[in-house]
Amino acid sequence: MLRFLPVIAEVALLVFCLIDAIQSDPDRVRNLSKGWWIVLIVVLPIAGGVAWLVAGRPQTPRTHVPWRSTETAGFPEYERPRRYGDDATAEERRRAEERRSDELHEQMLRDWEAQIRAREQAVERDRPDA
Repeated sequence: MLRFLPVIAEVALLVFCLIDAIQSDPDRVRNLSKGWWIVLIVVLPIAGGVAWLVAGRPQTPRTHVPWRSTETAGFPEYERPRRYGDDATAEERRRAEERRSDELHEQMLRDWEAQIRAREQAVERDRPDA
């Protein structure tokens, strides 16, 4: 079993470095392009893996998240990006859509109230006077 340890270590290094290189952001990979690092890791498993860890791997960890974090103590549902963006025209589009939606709801309420009044009046007319 001990004689297989170097082979297991080599395969583990190859798999780790290959997955890490594939998942790395191409703009942050150092010294070579991402494709060349993958080729180097596959062709020269030990030397390529060590070279990737020393000279190719991005120095800073990935911190990209789709929303700004730490503003609401770990509740990202409150931090998600806005639907319309951050510029003034997008804000105006959002407000216009909200106004249109509010007007639609108000119109629906007016229609329902008119229907209820019409039913009440029909009931009043059909009721016999006692």
